[in-house]
Amino acid sequence: MSDKEKLIKNLMDSGVLKSQKVTDAFRKVKRHEFISNPRAYDDRPQDIGLGQTISAPHMVAIMTEELGVEGAKNILEIGTGSGYQAAILSECCPDARITTVERIPELMRRARKTLSLLRYLNVECVSGDGTMGYEPNSPYDRIMVTAASPEIPEPLIRQLGYSSRMVIPCGKRSYQRLMIVEKDDVGQIHVKEGTSCVFVPLMGRFGWK
Repeated sequence: MSDKEKLIKNLMDSGVLKSQKVTDAFRKVKRHEFISNPRAYDDRPQDIGLGQTISAPHMVAIMTEELGVEGAKNILEIGTGSGYQAAILSECCPDARITTVERIPELMRRARKTLSLLRYLNVECVSGDGTMGYEPNSPYDRIMVTAASPEIPEPLIRQLGYSSRMVIPCGKRSYQRLMIVEKDDVGQIHVKEGTSCVFVPLMGRFGWK
């Protein structure tokens, strides 16, 4: 059994991978193409340079399952990093438009190159302050934030469309919980807490300074 299949089996056995769509995406995406590490399929965060990390596979699975990708057509990801999470979203939603925002230009360029080489052509990589979202492609039916904010940035709430969902880690720099934010069909916001987690800080006007 390959390292990838061992990882997927462990994530399924632990109940982290739940849906067939997300499980299939984990099988299709070549995680080793996004990080230069021979242990790419270890279930732990890994350094990608410039003070940033790629999330552990179990956290990628949890966030993707919580996002609820079924039927998503317009997705915003904040925190491109290596581009791996964007590739997972692309495999889950090949007909969706996926916009991913990265504040560090060098990381954004690397991720854009990798995603292009691997033919994830429905992913648009943008450089900028992720706490501001990306207004030109809004409203979004799904928003995923892969860095931790002290609170939910107001521009991201505004850019959520009706009947939409956002997953974002919020809390202190050292400890957070995933927040699942839903905007209903009349624009009311509902928030529930998910699992505990630790992410790099979301820097920007509406995040950490």
